[in-house]
Amino acid sequence: MILITYKEVDKSYFELYDTVSMNVDVQSEYKVERINSGLGGFTFKEIQVSPYVKDLSKYERAVNYEKEFDITNWRFYMAFDGEIPVGAMTIAGKTEGLHMLSGRADACVLWDIRVADAYKHNGIGQGLLKMGIAGAKSDGYCQMIIECQNNNVPACRFYQKQGALLSKIDMYAYYSEPEVRDEVQFVWYLNIE
Repeated sequence: MILITYKEVDKSYFELYDTVSMNVDVQSEYKVERINSGLGGFTFKEIQVSPYVKDLSKYERAVNYEKEFDITNWRFYMAFDGEIPVGAMTIAGKTEGLHMLSGRADACVLWDIRVADAYKHNGIGQGLLKMGIAGAKSDGYCQMIIECQNNNVPACRFYQKQGALLSKIDMYAYYSEPEVRDEVQFVWYLNIE
């Protein structure tokens, strides 16, 4: 049995934070189909795909946060197995220019959550999220906004299990990025109580 410790950290940990892998083992994806051009709703079918690993760390590096945003209202958490970093999470609070907040002051964003490959399925993500929710609640937020993609089925299942509700589907969110053009953006909302 592994003994994981969790703690809130500051930006001095960013290089260590970025050592935690952010790989998604893609074996299936949700295919989204419109009913009556979308007016009749959508259907979701989980379809098997040729397995591959998507490395999200090439899109998300903690050491770059301050280059893009004022991180004054952000919180950072890490999980450790002894001295080894095995999980990390960022919660973004009130931030000018953070479009996912849509100008809301009562919501925060689950900006990043990652668990090292060898430590997945051990409750580390849930432990991090529990800390993040407690921090968000103490900061006065009533909702957490979470983005993921249709090819990250494990994340979708995780957020659903935590009580989040899928509330937005954007089939063209990444259209200007040829490498990920076919991915569908899912936005979840988790009420903080």
